[in-house]
Amino acid sequence: MTFVQLIDCRTSRFDEMDRLMDTWVEQTKGKRTATHAVVGKDRSDASHFIEIVEFPSYEEAMRNSNLPETDKIFRDLVALCDEMPTFTDLDVVRDEQLDAETARRFFDTVAIHGNLPPLDGLIAESYHDHDPANEQDTIGMDAMRREVEMWRSGFDFAFSVEDQIAQDDRVCSRWTWRGTHKGEFMGLPATGKQVTMTGSTIHRFSDDGKIAEAWWQYDRLGLMAQLGALDALER
Repeated sequence: MTFVQLIDCRTSRFDEMDRLMDTWVEQTKGKRTATHAVVGKDRSDASHFIEIVEFPSYEEAMRNSNLPETDKIFRDLVALCDEMPTFTDLDVVRDEQLDAETARRFFDTVAIHGNLPPLDGLIAESYHDHDPANEQDTIGMDAMRREVEMWRSGFDFAFSVEDQIAQDDRVCSRWTWRGTHKGEFMGLPATGKQVTMTGSTIHRFSDDGKIAEAWWQYDRLGLMAQLGALDALER
């Protein structure tokens, strides 16, 4: 179970504290068990700071606390605080990566059979799509709908999201695409073949939680080979 520790402190010497934490990060390379740390400043009190540190488990947090470097940094940190900091230990009981879930909904939505549902709840009106297979970027929701419909007219397909990594306003998804070639695609008439393609997509999210931009990498050459488009070249 993921474990989170909140460190609540007041200090008028934050710059020194910040440098102190940089020193701890450098000294504990390869030894620390913390996986994520965020420091927030109270908007109504410039001397009030809260650090949120994430660990894979409580046991890993204790291992981290027992490092000699952590013990020394803690004593130095307390000396920089205006008063004794407080610690709150939390077992994480719910953790939602909201942007990652929106990215998954995008892949599910464009693959729905029947009429393509509205995309305005998923992508921004000014959406910008980078696809190396296209000579020009796809810009705008209407243009993106036309791009999606091109794929939907050629295939019945579905995405399986294998991995996701989320950081700041970006989510990277590694996916497998499986489809049945039911209609014309890139000048090729329907073959009825079942095809598979792997790829990855990086989505950038706007402040309102919608997808504002995307970068695609996928094996279109492998897909065309499965459809027989390269047979003439191989003979």
